[in-house]
Amino acid sequence: MTDITAGTHVQDATDQTFMTDVVEASNTQPVLVDFWAPWCGPCKSLTPVLEKVVNSEGGKVKLVKINIDENPGVAGQMGVRSIPAVFAFDKGRPVNGFQGALPESQVRQFISSILGGTDTAKQLSEALEQAEAAVHAGDIGGAAQIYGAILEADPVHIGAIAGLARCYLANGDAERATQVLDMAPEDKQSDPAIKSVRTALDLMADAPLDDELASARAAVEANPDDHAARFTFAENLIGQGKSREAMDHLLIILSDDLNWDEGKAKAKLLEIFEAAGPKDPITVEGRRRLGSLMFA
Repeated sequence: MTDITAGTHVQDATDQTFMTDVVEASNTQPVLVDFWAPWCGPCKSLTPVLEKVVNSEGGKVKLVKINIDENPGVAGQMGVRSIPAVFAFDKGRPVNGFQGALPESQVRQFISSILGGTDTAKQLSEALEQAEAAVHAGDIGGAAQIYGAILEADPVHIGAIAGLARCYLANGDAERATQVLDMAPEDKQSDPAIKSVRTALDLMADAPLDDELASARAAVEANPDDHAARFTFAENLIGQGKSREAMDHLLIILSDDLNWDEGKAKAKLLEIFEAAGPKDPITVEGRRRLGSLMFA
């Protein structure tokens, strides 16, 4: 359990709580990480200064202290070789830092630069929300323009890359969608937002002809209990971008047999959720309906 000094914005953390206390918390406010040890003389002069300046900001920034003697893991991963070492995290990643004891004036200047740098990040975050709202309202063109503007300011903004790719996909342009996804850095290709759109591309890669879809539909209507035929029909629907109707048919199979064909229907349904993204109404509704079947 972490220790939070009462009435302040200062907190002790461990290797085990680093993701929650620092990485995740920095999505809400910038977080300073102070790597220190009890035997470190300069730490004893710097830490009180950090606490004073952070508390004077009234919650705009948080200070997290990590004793490297008791928690050497994160310090080692971040390449800390001497202490005190301070890193600033914002939006889940380190953005600046310094080593050694600084006077209060320089600490204030450092924190001011971090807070000033978040203004642009805040604007981009607000623009991303506007783009997502436009998508949900059906204004794909408007959303694409906003995503494009974000990428002008930050060419590797993962949310905007994934969003713009999804706009192209919505308009049936899989090639442009793929080109946009390739803009993401190599180390971000596994980001859930990027993977989500790639899954959507994979699901729609083999779009069926209209007569194939009609044939699959007829097979289901002729024998509603034929799960294999219904599964094929669901796959054809996905290929034509009709994910909601496909979801309905997969849930019909699952309502009869949750583990049909070694979980094949459930796996396909989860692919639909991944392709749509966690906030999409299809995912929200589908997970609720699947949960009601699993825990009935």
